[in-house]
Amino acid sequence: MSIEINNESEVEVDEPSLQRLVIYALDRLHVHPDAELGIVLVDEAAMEQLHVQWMDEPGPTDVLSFPMDELRPGTDDVMTPAGLLGDIVLCPQVATSQAEAAGHGLIDELLLLTCHGLLHLLGFDHAEPEEEREMFGIQRDILAGFAQAERKR
Repeated sequence: MSIEINNESEVEVDEPSLQRLVIYALDRLHVHPDAELGIVLVDEAAMEQLHVQWMDEPGPTDVLSFPMDELRPGTDDVMTPAGLLGDIVLCPQVATSQAEAAGHGLIDELLLLTCHGLLHLLGFDHAEPEEEREMFGIQRDILAGFAQAERKR
């Protein structure tokens, strides 16, 4: 698994935890171990610029996903082929505000956003109620399983 994390923000982030989450999630989703993924952490100004450029939405957002090879999750029988998943862009400043509002720590918010972004890279969406139930259910299961795995570390 090739996971490149580039922190361009001024916020200190537990990058090894993000990497462990991605490895855990991709294994659960039966994605080939040679898949490649980039995670970039940017400040609010950079995120706002990306948000306007790609989503035509004002202001910074928490996470954006940029899929490349349009890989989809595999199954117990057939693994996703190796390829380039794409990039997840996170904004720790926005995540900090959200974490405070939710009453948990920054790393918990960044783990949630990373999982969310990863699912978008794998073709999941939440535009329709049924899609939202599926995506958020998978997201919840991955985060719960990862938390359990982390406690055993």
